[in-house]
Amino acid sequence: MTYATSYPSPMGTITLACDEAGAHIVGLWLEGQKYGEETMPEKMTERHDLPIFEDTKAWLDRYFAGDNPDLSDIPIAPAGSHFRQQVWDILCEIPYGEVITYGAIAKMIAKKRNLKRMSAQAGGGAVGHNPISIIIPCHRVVGAHGNLTGYGGGIHKKIQLLELEGVDTSRFFIPKKGTAL
Repeated sequence: MTYATSYPSPMGTITLACDEAGAHIVGLWLEGQKYGEETMPEKMTERHDLPIFEDTKAWLDRYFAGDNPDLSDIPIAPAGSHFRQQVWDILCEIPYGEVITYGAIAKMIAKKRNLKRMSAQAGGGAVGHNPISIIIPCHRVVGAHGNLTGYGGGIHKKIQLLELEGVDTSRFFIPKKGTAL
């Protein structure tokens, strides 16, 4: 069983989900998020009184107030393949207020797997299917040369999150076309 609650954020309603024991957050989805339905458990039971939800909402309150709450304050357990877990671990290492490219993530994964190279698109797929947005900071990943391609919650929300963290977004651009808008 998975429990769910909602959180009214400055970016719209966020759905939070935790495991049956109430020990780990397993999902955080922005309203209308791409791949949201794909990464959400099929059945979720509403429950608002769990300490894990209270802690996560307090974490989000601090985050949206412009603080840099510690990612380790919230126990998470995202469901995904070993490859996706490796990518999500890298996302958790990106410092607050900084960005990394999809290509840099691909290089890190290739090194971990003793491969000569890996495509940025492979890592991008894992980034895009992150089931715990914001806490696992996929919004901190940008395309080559400052391209703001790809964010499940929408490019404008990605910009909002980066600006909240103090990132100068004027050096980035929104692509005119593409599959990852």
